[in-house]
Amino acid sequence: QVRLVESGGGSVQSGGSLTLSCVGSGYDYTMCMGWFRQVPGKEHEGVAFIDSDGIISIADSVKGRFTISQVNAKNTLYLQMSSLKDEDTATYYCVADEVDDYCSGSASYTDFGYWGQGTQVTVSS
Repeated sequence: QVRLVESGGGSVQSGGSLTLSCVGSGYDYTMCMGWFRQVPGKEHEGVAFIDSDGIISIADSVKGRFTISQVNAKNTLYLQMSSLKDEDTATYYCVADEVDDYCSGSASYTDFGYWGQGTQVTVSS
């Protein structure tokens, strides 16, 4: 059974940095993985994705500030966030799927077959 567990969320001042981690278990192959975020009352927003070949897709809203990386041997996904803004406040969810095309940035949250429980990031001025 595939399981994704996020960690690293917290509260930070505007301009600060945080790194989120997602550890996957229950599988022994490389999947398309990524991050969505959600603010209450709004749709999930795709943030960053990396497919099984290491091809990365980053949302324009975070480009230049967020970096996604993956350590395949450990099935661990990272999201390094810097120059954080108030509007980055959200619950961040790790996602994964066997379909690499989902990591092009066009797939919705519900397209992905596996999700973590989410980790809260709060940015304050």
